[in-house]
Amino acid sequence: MEIAEMLDEIKRKALADEALKREFLATRKDAHPVAAFCRKCRDLGYPVYDMDLINAGEEFYAAMKRSTNGGGENSPMLEGEDDFYELFFAGL
Repeated sequence: MEIAEMLDEIKRKALADEALKREFLATRKDAHPVAAFCRKCRDLGYPVYDMDLINAGEEFYAAMKRSTNGGGENSPMLEGEDDFYELFFAGL
C-alpha cells in the first residue's frame, strides 16, 4: 500500500473516531510534529516514516508537474500539492 492510500485510510479512521482524531491533532504540538505523526501511524500498524512521507509528496508533485504543459518550466505552480502531511490535517 502506498503512502497516499495509507493516509486516506488513517484519515477515514480518525474522522470516524473522535479520540483518534484528537490524538493525531495533538501530534502537531510535539517538538517534532512530523515524527510524532509518523510514530502514531506506525502505532496503528501503518509503516509511515518521515522521509517516506516527504518523498511521496515530492514524487507526486513531480509527476503532476511533468504531466502539465509538457512538464517544462512553464508548468503552473501547484501550491501545497507536495505536502501529504498538511493535506492530511486539512482533511481532518
